[in-house]
Amino acid sequence: MKGKNVSLLILLAVSAIVSCTSKQGSPTEVLENLIPKPVSVNSTGEVFVLASTSNIYIAAENSEALKVGQYLADKLKPATGFALAVTNNTDTAAPGNIHLSLLSDSTLGEEGYTLQITKEKINLSAHMPAGLFRGIQTIRQLLPAAIEQQTVQQSKWEIATASITDYPTYAFRGSMLDVARHFFGVADVKKYIDLLAYYKMNVMHLHLSDDQGWRIEIKSWPNLTAHGGNTQVGGGNGGFYTQEQYKDIVQYAMDRYITIIPEIDMPGHTNAALASYAELNCNDTATQLYSGIEVGFSTLCTQKDITYKFVDDVIGELAAITPGPYLHIGGDESHATKIEDYIPFVSRVQEIVKAHGKQVIGWDEIALSTMQPNSIAQYWADAPNSKLAVSKGAKIIMSPASKTYMDMQYDSTTRLGLHWAAYIELDSAYSWNPATLVDSITKENIVGIEAPLWTETITNMKHIEYMVFPRLLGYAEIGWSAQEGRNWEEYKLRLAKQADRLKAMQIDYYPSALVPWAK
Repeated sequence: MKGKNVSLLILLAVSAIVSCTSKQGSPTEVLENLIPKPVSVNSTGEVFVLASTSNIYIAAENSEALKVGQYLADKLKPATGFALAVTNNTDTAAPGNIHLSLLSDSTLGEEGYTLQITKEKINLSAHMPAGLFRGIQTIRQLLPAAIEQQTVQQSKWEIATASITDYPTYAFRGSMLDVARHFFGVADVKKYIDLLAYYKMNVMHLHLSDDQGWRIEIKSWPNLTAHGGNTQVGGGNGGFYTQEQYKDIVQYAMDRYITIIPEIDMPGHTNAALASYAELNCNDTATQLYSGIEVGFSTLCTQKDITYKFVDDVIGELAAITPGPYLHIGGDESHATKIEDYIPFVSRVQEIVKAHGKQVIGWDEIALSTMQPNSIAQYWADAPNSKLAVSKGAKIIMSPASKTYMDMQYDSTTRLGLHWAAYIELDSAYSWNPATLVDSITKENIVGIEAPLWTETITNMKHIEYMVFPRLLGYAEIGWSAQEGRNWEEYKLRLAKQADRLKAMQIDYYPSALVPWAK
């Protein structure tokens, strides 16, 4: 019996090893399961092996390209233990290396790239450095999932040989993090940025002010953070970013070719400001700090000159530390603002934003105002508003609450989130087309897609991960990949193969029963 038990144990151990190996998938299987789905992938049936002798060569005298190469080296080192040298060197003779080059090929656009992977080497080419950065995310996904571990792994680092051409469908592909309802520190925001970058998203929208808290230092109005930053939903200490911390976040995002869009919501969603400065209220009396989740009860006093000085000062300071082109003015759910006050207020605020050199974004209600040229309306709830914006010459960001709001529960059993817009399971999150969702709003009217995460029920990074993943992968693909090649039945099989990668990144994702996760 003892001998039989030993044999059984050996058999179980071997089965476990085989199971783990099949779970990772062969290099060719990994190639077939990329997210977002590339424009074209032509497999050639062999493998490239990354080794301790491999290096990264930059075939261009370009500091940005060199930084991209170093980023890749830094990402590969923890799991491989390899100290890949990054150098300006065009030597293509030595096998086993990765080559990054910039080519004059405008058909790839700012973010497109090509990958030529042979047994001897990897050639990654792009028209712009942003394209190189998107391409190295593909290289990371082509390696075994263990590459995302933070300690040295015993693995053979094989990549399937192939020819890949890739570029995005929409130029704007983002997510919003609400740091006002609950505050999240710099480290959490940076981690979120890294996760967006991994799936080729390029916009991070920060909701910096609301009834429950003011989260960005404004030097000319210091009480906004000294007092208005003190609370959050449910009470607690709240918090805020100093301007130096904000600039650090912005630079971190820029290094990953992600644009930060700051939002200061107005004239509603402003109780934190109204509690901080009495003069912003029509009755000259400061409100009490608020930690509930009701909306629509607050408004700036739109009749006062001091209100517009306040707006000009806030926008001016924020514009000065935001190198990206956009500034978001909110404008939603201003139920306490009379429509005859709302329209001139939003029109005037758009002029202030323009005067500070930024392009206006606002929730779809801003279409009721006079739209500045190049203003963008963010469709979240009201299709007629969005169509009105288009009729006034505005572009649209597609963020339909019933499809993209990641604070919505997956189903009635989800332990976090709300469901006022919908329950959003993974199939519902993925199976829609931005260009056909609203009649008379076509692809030509749309700059892209954004998936917001409001944080009334979200208090920590693990909560963020659970509500965002794996829905974010679907939104990334909607923004990047061609509609013609997308369907849920095929996508869910690719998504299933991402489980090991999400686990390697220690992401607490929602294991939807709709997906045949790899066992």
